[in-house]
Amino acid sequence: MKQQQILKTKEKAVDKANIAVLGAGGLGTAAANMIAGKKEMRLVAIADKTGCLIDLGGIDPRSLENKKPGDIGEKTEDAIGEIIKNSDSFDGIFIALPNLANDFIPRVALRFAEHGFNGVMVDALKRSQAVEMIFALDARLKAARITYITGAGATPGLLTCAAAIAANSFNEVLGVDINFGVGVGNWESYRATIREDIAHLEGFSLEKAANMTCAEIKEELDKRKGILRLRNMEHADDVLLERAGIVSREKVTVGGVVDTRNPRKPVSTTMTLTGRTFDGAISSHKFILGDETTMAANVVGPALGWMKAGLEFHRRGIYGVFGSAEIMPRFVL
Repeated sequence: MKQQQILKTKEKAVDKANIAVLGAGGLGTAAANMIAGKKEMRLVAIADKTGCLIDLGGIDPRSLENKKPGDIGEKTEDAIGEIIKNSDSFDGIFIALPNLANDFIPRVALRFAEHGFNGVMVDALKRSQAVEMIFALDARLKAARITYITGAGATPGLLTCAAAIAANSFNEVLGVDINFGVGVGNWESYRATIREDIAHLEGFSLEKAANMTCAEIKEELDKRKGILRLRNMEHADDVLLERAGIVSREKVTVGGVVDTRNPRKPVSTTMTLTGRTFDGAISSHKFILGDETTMAANVVGPALGWMKAGLEFHRRGIYGVFGSAEIMPRFVL
């Protein structure tokens, strides 16, 4: 990308954090719209697979509307590389990329560290194996002075943190069950997310889902009448809650229903934590998300909340990898 095509201001406002978003699909564009309504953050860079846009004066999310893949900013063979090259200008990076190879996002994080990025990174990773790979980078990211928060979406993320809080009513946590409902009016707006969900279905794998064409995905969705029923998923809520000392991973179950043809949630999203109190009673706390809140709202909003918490940690010189169940997100004004 030609340097003169990157618009820059002389100095960023001290009251706003400069945020870059990796990924310009459904979650990436939702992040752009959400950041636009915040006083404490400014979207200054966004990249998709083949394009990158950087403007330290701020990116208007309306300029991203109706963009097809590959239409974001300047075309480049390495959009992530362009973000990395300019990362000295960014306070935080929100990773909203598909993760169909477990080591993909860990490799992205390492590239930032090796370049010398010194700031905050937040991901919305879902798979346990991928999150464990991020935790394995703790020493390297700490040495690079990066504050990294992983599993910071809805589940894992919002519901995992709710479970960590709910656990305090009990002497022993007996189990955590997360059951989510997601409705999307047009699956193509969330192709990466739907593809990852398909990988959880019986008879599918990450590799198989990654190699499916859009036509093959549409055919699979047609067979299922647009409904994906997911059970006993490999979801990083288990790793995050175990790491936070809440409950062992085998006592955490995650499943849900995704309707790829209707924006209305097919079921309400709930987190149920069951435990034994100090006086021997067994009871459950249930956390229910409002049906009107979309997947994007429940993923991106908390991710930005953890971004703000990460910025606070970073200013205090606290670096390394943290799970979303270890830190309370801050509300972004």
